[in-house]
Amino acid sequence: MSLATLEPRTTARTVCAVGLAYHSPVTSTSSSEAEWIAQVADGDADAFARLYDAWSSRLFALILQIVVDRAQSEEVLQEVFLEVWRTAGTFSPARGSARAWLVTMARRRAIDRVRSSQSSRDRESRWHDYMPDVDLTVQQVEDRLVGQQVHRALEAVGEPYRSTIELAYFTGLTHREIARRTGTPLGTVKTRIRDGMARLRREMRGQS
Repeated sequence: MSLATLEPRTTARTVCAVGLAYHSPVTSTSSSEAEWIAQVADGDADAFARLYDAWSSRLFALILQIVVDRAQSEEVLQEVFLEVWRTAGTFSPARGSARAWLVTMARRRAIDRVRSSQSSRDRESRWHDYMPDVDLTVQQVEDRLVGQQVHRALEAVGEPYRSTIELAYFTGLTHREIARRTGTPLGTVKTRIRDGMARLRREMRGQS
């Protein structure tokens, strides 16, 4: 299958990815470059291949100086030539040379990649810096709301259930210790805690 028979986007990607090993290195002039771009605008894959051969190494060196990372630079180079394929029809020799058009496109793409990568790193850094504080604040709010809800529910439960529950769950006393401290039979303490917790659950559901 020839390049000319491929769908345009596939053609561009194939040229960039394969590197056109079957083409001999070419030299170019301003006139030939402008002519190739005009032919690319008409969908000429061979002209696109010649342009790639003539300019890919030089543009890659420029991109690498800006982006530094080699893998990302290769991606940017592909993006540049995909843009060349798509926008060749917008090139006008009257507004500047083909070389200036290509170099400007490559520099802009490279700078955009650097800015995008830096922005992603900054967002990630800010997110990680911010998240612990957010988690802590949310937990504090939740704890405070739950505490207020429990307090209101206990008030609604009333005595003798409230004080018995508080001794059991807030001071950590055992049932026997509560019985001795309050002078209440152990069975009564257990009943108050069981019935009080049932009342407390009903109050909590009513408040939610």
